[in-house]
Amino acid sequence: MMSQSEFYDKLCGVLSKEQVLCEEPMSRHTTFRTGGPADYFVTPRPEQAADVVALCKKEQMPYQIIGNGSNLLVGDRGIRGVTIAFTKPAAQIQVQGNQLKAGSGALLSQAAAAAYQAGLGGMEFAAGIPGSVGGAVVMNAGAYGGEIKDILAHAVVLTREGEVQRLDGMQLALSYRNSCIRERRMAVLEAVFLLKPTPAGEIQARMEELKQKRIEKQPLEYPSAGSTFKRPQGYFAGKLIMDAGLAGCAVGGAQVSRKHCGFIINTGGAVSADILHLIHHVQQTVKNKFGVALEPEVRCIGEF
Repeated sequence: MMSQSEFYDKLCGVLSKEQVLCEEPMSRHTTFRTGGPADYFVTPRPEQAADVVALCKKEQMPYQIIGNGSNLLVGDRGIRGVTIAFTKPAAQIQVQGNQLKAGSGALLSQAAAAAYQAGLGGMEFAAGIPGSVGGAVVMNAGAYGGEIKDILAHAVVLTREGEVQRLDGMQLALSYRNSCIRERRMAVLEAVFLLKPTPAGEIQARMEELKQKRIEKQPLEYPSAGSTFKRPQGYFAGKLIMDAGLAGCAVGGAQVSRKHCGFIINTGGAVSADILHLIHHVQQTVKNKFGVALEPEVRCIGEF
């Protein structure tokens, strides 16, 4: 079996040493600010991703693909194998006509700002979503009546067979907070959005309106992964949780936000086990009281 140092050397043959970190604490890379170490944490450019995946397959090394960690709960024991993160090296943004092309590592806020500067409307809803473009496509992110599927022209993906393909929203099976990307183990390399010319003042006003709504209603002062649960059909998750008497309910440093019960927050010192325990407690309590099953938006990876 290949030693850790031998595999590290092979990774550095595909990437630069600056792009390969060993035993990297995932608390530095998740918005919950929790999570144990990743054996190898790599940040490839889009054109390097296929070579990294090919190496992992050749050496039978498990790998995970993540964005900027805004929708992740990483186990306290960390992640075995290679964690491939699309971050700054994959964050290019270009505007051509009515289209905005963004690398998977670009933040949604950066893409929305670039659209605004180019006088293109349609991305205002995304300006305050704390996620990357790649992650947003994977989960069809949305807020305040807008969703990625509404503006996505196509995405360039890397398939698990190592092929680069261009797929539109229908081919990606975009639905409420879901797509076929994770199930098919594809990775988003870039996305192209089709927007429309809009007066700058109108874009700015809409972005400011949504910003104020977030400040008023969301616990932005605490680490979290945004809305913890998907909206169950016919209900609102936050109201169900509040009506179940769970506002302020805590496990260790994890707490159901009193400001918005749909958020589980890290009030300080929480570990991933606290958050996971609280998620399960909320699910069980709501199920017992109202017969409604809450499905997490948060993706759990690694060893708990």
